[in-house]
Amino acid sequence: MILDKKFRGNWKDYILQSAYAALTVLFITLILNLQHAVIIASIGSTAFIVFSMPNSIISQPRSIIGGHVIGFTVGVCFSMFPFSGWLFFSGLWYALAVGISFFIMVVTDTEHSPAVGTALGMTIVGYSHKAAIGISLGVIILALISRYMKSHIRNLV
Repeated sequence: MILDKKFRGNWKDYILQSAYAALTVLFITLILNLQHAVIIASIGSTAFIVFSMPNSIISQPRSIIGGHVIGFTVGVCFSMFPFSGWLFFSGLWYALAVGISFFIMVVTDTEHSPAVGTALGMTIVGYSHKAAIGISLGVIILALISRYMKSHIRNLV
């Protein structure tokens, strides 16, 4: 394994930005529980993008908020018609939720890859106030960080 060439000169940024991402995920984990593991993972992926690639188009507030709103909405809609017990149909249903979320994000120019995890998670567990609050807070916090902290965080990738 080879270390990133930028690491030696910027090791403090690597540690600090990794800690910020970890704290964000800790905050979301305290709100949600392991029943929402897929959603926590999608917020964690968003945190990775925001703190490692702050200048990327997918770490912009429009993509973060828009992508997760689409993922959440599609996932909730798909959760209304569960196919539990029928493995093939469940898998097909989950894949369809991901595919439709992907399509809507691309068409509306709100591409944010971790947000398809939100669609999948919401399809699996269904709507709950706790999930809505956790996703909303996580997405808003990360979008605000992306918007206002961009000059204080460095592109690490």
